[in-house]
Amino acid sequence: MIHHLKGKLVEKNPTYVVVDCNGVGYFVHISLNTFSKIKDEENISIFTHLQVKEDSHTLFGFYEKSEREIFRLLISVSGIGASTARTMLSSLDPTQIRDAIASGDVATIQSIKGIGAKTAQRVILDLKDKIVKIFGVDEVFVEQNNTIKEEALSALETLGYARKQADKVLNKLMKDKEDPTVETLIKLALKNL
Repeated sequence: MIHHLKGKLVEKNPTYVVVDCNGVGYFVHISLNTFSKIKDEENISIFTHLQVKEDSHTLFGFYEKSEREIFRLLISVSGIGASTARTMLSSLDPTQIRDAIASGDVATIQSIKGIGAKTAQRVILDLKDKIVKIFGVDEVFVEQNNTIKEEALSALETLGYARKQADKVLNKLMKDKEDPTVETLIKLALKNL
């Protein structure tokens, strides 16, 4: 019903913004991802999703259309409500969620607070084909890189390094190196840990 809002930014918080559109103030729930992209400008434009329930009408806002698209896909999954989808978009950026789903990376989805193994698997099972179709993600390429990363991560965990820290280092290395081998990744990661 409400596609977007364009107006004066009255209030900005990590979880919501208030946008004044010709004298009407709209309270819009946002993710941390959107919060980080909204500049402290007087006038803003924000894409929205209106959730209508029996007892409430809730407006969710997104800085980019692609984030709104991923939000809508997430809430279409059984067991994922709007607040869980917003938490997911606050924990990971939309591209990370998109790539994790396209590559079947359960660990990344499960790393989000409140998401268990079964829910993560359901999200991937329900959305993988839709994500690949909508965003045109090359799933084979992503899968190959994720398999290499997962093997390296597993090896580093076996060596006693914390998963979160090792994952961070590996993500950085994956961006810097083209087509790395598992051995190369582990050696480089050990130098950075």
